[in-house]
Amino acid sequence: MKTDTHQVPQGEGKGRTIVLTLVMAVITVVMFSQGKMPQDPKEMIALVLTLLFANTLFFLLLYTGRTDRYRAIYFSTFAVSLIISFVSHMFEARGSMSLSETKILQCEVPFCHLVIPMTLVPMAITKTIIFPGSLLGKYASIASMFVIWIGATLALGRGFCSWVCFYGGLDDGFSRVLKRPVIRNINPKWIYLPFAVLLLVALTAAVYLSPVYCSWLCPFKAVTEFQAVTSTKILIQTIIFVGLFIGLVIVLPILTKKRTQCAFLCPFGAMQSLTNKINVFDVRIDKEKCVKCKRCIQVCPTLSMSEESLEQGCARITCMKCGKCIDNCPKGAISYHIKGTDIPGKRNAYRLLFLFAAFLFLAIFSSHIIQDGIVRVLKLITTGSMIS
Repeated sequence: MKTDTHQVPQGEGKGRTIVLTLVMAVITVVMFSQGKMPQDPKEMIALVLTLLFANTLFFLLLYTGRTDRYRAIYFSTFAVSLIISFVSHMFEARGSMSLSETKILQCEVPFCHLVIPMTLVPMAITKTIIFPGSLLGKYASIASMFVIWIGATLALGRGFCSWVCFYGGLDDGFSRVLKRPVIRNINPKWIYLPFAVLLLVALTAAVYLSPVYCSWLCPFKAVTEFQAVTSTKILIQTIIFVGLFIGLVIVLPILTKKRTQCAFLCPFGAMQSLTNKINVFDVRIDKEKCVKCKRCIQVCPTLSMSEESLEQGCARITCMKCGKCIDNCPKGAISYHIKGTDIPGKRNAYRLLFLFAAFLFLAIFSSHIIQDGIVRVLKLITTGSMIS
C-alpha cells in the first residue's frame, strides 16, 4: 500500500519563481512610480523600500507556497500605514481628525468602501449618493473607490476582505498575537449577524437617506476620522466607535485568533460574501485527500470552514480566500480553484492565477499608502513631525 507522504505547502521552483517575481517587479515599478521617479529623497527611499517589500513577499508567496503567512505581513503593514497616512493627511487638511459640520456640508469627506452597502439602495431609488464626499478628483473620491471595488469584486469576491480592505489588516494582525486562542468555543451562528446588520443598514439608509452604520457602528472611526464632539449624541457615538474598535478589532481577535470585526459585524463583508457566488475563484476541498482532521475548521479566521464544508467539498460563502486553511492542511486537500474545472485539476496554475490577481489589487491599493506612511515616518525621524 502506497503511503501519502505529500506535505503542504508546495511552492514554485526557484527559477520559475524568480521569473514570475521579475514580471511582478516590472509591473509594480510602473504602478508604484506612476511612470516617473520622485525627486524628493524621502519619497525615493519610500518607493524603493515599498518595491523591495512587495516583491520580496511576492517571491516568498510563490516559492514557499505559504499564502496566508506572507499575505498577512503585507496586509497588516498596509492597515498600519493607512492609519499613519490618513491621520497625517487629515491633520494637514483640517488640523485634526475630527469632521466639522462645514466639511460635511462642503462634501469633503473621504469616501470609504464600507459605505457602499448603504449607498446602493438609495442610489437606485433617488439617483443620488447619500455620502458627503467628492465625486471626482479629490482624496478618496467616490468614483475612484467604486471603480476599485467593482474591479476587485469581479476578480476576488470576498477575497476583497483579505487582500484589498485597508481596515481588515488590523484585526487580521491582532488575531496573530497569541499562539493559541484563549476563547476557543464560538457559536458558528455568529457568522449570520453581519447579514442582519447589512439588511438593517441598507433599509435604514434607504429610509433616512443617511449612512447609519458610519454614524453609529463603524469601529474604524476611532482611528481615521469622526465628527467633532459638540453634543451628547456625538459623544455617545464616539464612545461606541472606540468601544467597538477596542473590543472587535483588538481584544477579541487576540483572545479568539479570529477576525471578529470582519466575521461578526461588518455589513460590507456580508455583501462581499454574496459576491463570492459570481466570482471565478473559490476554495475547494478534495474529499479524496481529506482525512477529516478538522485543522481547517480550527484555523479559519472567519468560521468559514465547518464539518458540512468538508462533506460538501467547499468553504462557506463567507470565505475570504486568505489561504490559512490551505497553508495548514496536512494532506494538501484544500486549494484555490477556478469554478467549472475539476477539483484536482491544475491546482498550481489556479493558485498562481489567483495570487497574481489578488496581489496586484493589494499592490495597487496599498502602494501609495505604504509609501506615504514611510515618508511620514522619515519626516518624524528627521523633523519631529509627520505633517508638513
